Amino acid sequence: MILRRALPRLALVALLAAAGILLALNGQHLDAQAIEGFVRGLGPWGPAAHVVLFAIGTLLFVPGALFALIGGALFGPLWGTVLNLAGATLGATLAFLAAQYVVGDWVRRRTGRRLETLVTGVEAEGWRFVALARLVPLFPFNLTNYALGLTRIPLPHYVLASLICMVPGAAAYTWLGHAGREALAGRQDAIRYGLFALAALALMVLLPPIVRRLRGTQDAAWVEPQALARDLAAGALVLDVRGPDELAGPLGHIRGAVNIQLDALERRLGELPPTAQYGITVVCRTDKRSAKAAELLRQSGFGPVRVLRGGMEAWNRAGLPVASPRQVQATREHAA
Repeated sequence: MILRRALPRLALVALLAAAGILLALNGQHLDAQAIEGFVRGLGPWGPAAHVVLFAIGTLLFVPGALFALIGGALFGPLWGTVLNLAGATLGATLAFLAAQYVVGDWVRRRTGRRLETLVTGVEAEGWRFVALARLVPLFPFNLTNYALGLTRIPLPHYVLASLICMVPGAAAYTWLGHAGREALAGRQDAIRYGLFALAALALMVLLPPIVRRLRGTQDAAWVEPQALARDLAAGALVLDVRGPDELAGPLGHIRGAVNIQLDALERRLGELPPTAQYGITVVCRTDKRSAKAAELLRQSGFGPVRVLRGGMEAWNRAGLPVASPRQVQATREHAA
């Protein structure tokens, strides 16, 4: 039984050791031409070898762009993207598992305070944070793979979010590698493939601000309804930024919530109780207005600010209690 439990860890140790030896013996020959020639010489085994080499390179912190460009040059824009994604995902998964079972202490020393950011993000947003880390590179790709292994994200969620959200980057570098191959061969299609690659790279540059805008705020901390319900027993402060009509509507409101409408919040910050400086959770119907209010509160110097994910709609779906309009600590709207 003990041996069976130890087998996965031993396998990871053996894999890391073999990868390290491979890099030590061939590090001086680690260039695109050498790798491309090796993979091409394997014939029908070439695609599988490319995936394995990509994964090993990811474990050893070799830039993924190197293998992605080679994949595009060897296998074309379509299959190259598929194989590059497979290699990057396999490598990211192995690094995730290695951090969990083998090199956790080393990862903690290497990442330092950056690990706290990742842990906090995963605790607040789960797979959504992994997706963000893939779309908007917060830290180096290879190091992020290891660091995420020390969070509580389930392996299936990590793998699926990584696979889907690495598509834009994999496609961009694959097309670029294919365009370079076509240009060297003097083919007319090189310009077209090059334009596709540049368009994909431009999308990668434009994607981060778009993702941040869709999230409502870059640094938003989220809380699930059940977690907020537990915090209420400890005296958590809730700010409801909906209007009076919504408070009296079918969704109700959270008992004890302070109500200040979003468009009046900035001029009425002084009405928040002193405990707001130590933490506040913002609520609206969904979570869009809450995210805007949370950003305003943070910019105004308030302490930890969270947003109820899904708002009162999610609160009601979870079957959690709501109060009547008479029980809200509503304050009258002041004239502008």
